[in-house]
Amino acid sequence: MLDAIANTLLFREARLHRVQGKFADCLRSEAAEGFLDLLLNGMALMLLVLPEYRRNIEGFNGKYLLKSRDGSITVSATFAKNRMKVSRTAVADPNVTVTFKDDAALRNFLLSEQPDILNSILQQLIEVDGNLNYIYKLGYMANHLRLAITG
Repeated sequence: MLDAIANTLLFREARLHRVQGKFADCLRSEAAEGFLDLLLNGMALMLLVLPEYRRNIEGFNGKYLLKSRDGSITVSATFAKNRMKVSRTAVADPNVTVTFKDDAALRNFLLSEQPDILNSILQQLIEVDGNLNYIYKLGYMANHLRLAITG
């Protein structure tokens, strides 16, 4: 009888451990997606209020799809008519799709003071499908925003 109780407790503990791991993964992915969403919406706001920041996209039309390999993160950015629209759904026919290995790769890429896109590709932390220049443009604008916020 004690063996049956011990086995039941071990089973419950193992199941709880799996659930906790999945919950933590979910929180990390949600936090990464939330951060990406916040960054892109911050850029959209800056484009609305600062003419010098808006010059970065004058005449620029483009669609970005940023996602994780496991599908837990999906954020799109569309540039048109000197404006930017952000969505948590996949945009149709993106000019560039960036797929991050995981949420840690996304955070490292976004929070790096000098993001190295080519190194991230070589280390297979990100995959880029489309025009690489679009990624450089987005990275420049994100860094510009970060510098404006942090001084």
